[in-house]
Amino acid sequence: MRAAADAVSLTQPAITQALRRTEEQLGLPLFERRYDGMVPTDAADILIPRIRAALAFVATPHATMARMQALVALADSGGLSAAAHQTGLSPPSLHRAIKDLSLSLRKRLVERRGKHLKLTEVGVEVARVYRLALVELEVGLSEIEAMKGIETRTIAVGAMPLSRARVLPSAITRFLRRYPKVKISIIEGSRNELVEPLRHGVIDLTIGALREPLLEPDLVQYPLFHDRPRIVGRKGHPLGGAEPSLAELANFSWVIAAVGAPLRDLWEKMFRNASLPTPEVPVELGSVMTIRQLLIDSDFLTLLSPDQIAVEIEAGWLEIIADVPAATDRHIGATTRASWRPTIVQSQFIADLEAVSRET
Repeated sequence: MRAAADAVSLTQPAITQALRRTEEQLGLPLFERRYDGMVPTDAADILIPRIRAALAFVATPHATMARMQALVALADSGGLSAAAHQTGLSPPSLHRAIKDLSLSLRKRLVERRGKHLKLTEVGVEVARVYRLALVELEVGLSEIEAMKGIETRTIAVGAMPLSRARVLPSAITRFLRRYPKVKISIIEGSRNELVEPLRHGVIDLTIGALREPLLEPDLVQYPLFHDRPRIVGRKGHPLGGAEPSLAELANFSWVIAAVGAPLRDLWEKMFRNASLPTPEVPVELGSVMTIRQLLIDSDFLTLLSPDQIAVEIEAGWLEIIADVPAATDRHIGATTRASWRPTIVQSQFIADLEAVSRET
């Protein structure tokens, strides 16, 4: 206690009181008191790395919990009144907390736009970092609750279209057999819709087609399995069963993902490598449900993984028109924050993802 007090320039009674209050709030001891000093308990071993990670994100003594929560609430809600409601503060109090934070950091975090208070670009980035700090603390506290037999842990997964077909559902059911009380939240969307929630700590990881190269320096990705899409059309399509060439396929209109999506890149590469012009694309979208209906009602073609349309093929609505060159393979994998430190249950969920992927 004496050494800790010296390290943070506080009195020993202040340190003792703060530690006692924290242990009372947690409902668990953080240190075992011995004649020769203090030894961290299992609870402390869980919390200390999370607190260190949070402090590394904050990187300033001026960002109090109240100030951080005020800024993050404004970022999440988009308005002062909604942020005040979210935090339980009055709008003037919340505004004052953000103003004090801005002054202490010497950064302009908000600006007035008409009647509304909005974050500046600097404010958005500071809120992102503070949210990551809060996530670290929340995860640590959920692990403490689990030690007490109270399950509050959650896993938030961003699911891109292909992952929703088979791999993710199989991993979830496999995982929940062992951890039935852990909650799994699935946020569906395209990569463009999921990347910012991932970077801001709202999502723990995303699963889908990997990007090469990965442009976000604060993210990391690793492959789970290879996927080779197939050319798909309606049952009874004019090219069905004919083993068509790419030149014949190019004579039909296609429905395909928008420019920039990995599947669109593979599709363009397929025709470019054959020195053929890319076919007409009247409709660009990534929704398999919508693509399915468009194919059923027309002679459109598309490029999809067989896993995504297994039910439609079995029902006799769609059929695989042709295979694609081996170079059209793509990597499906997980993307996480570089700073992400998965909990025990999150690591187990990733292990289940990897196990299911090996069986694919």
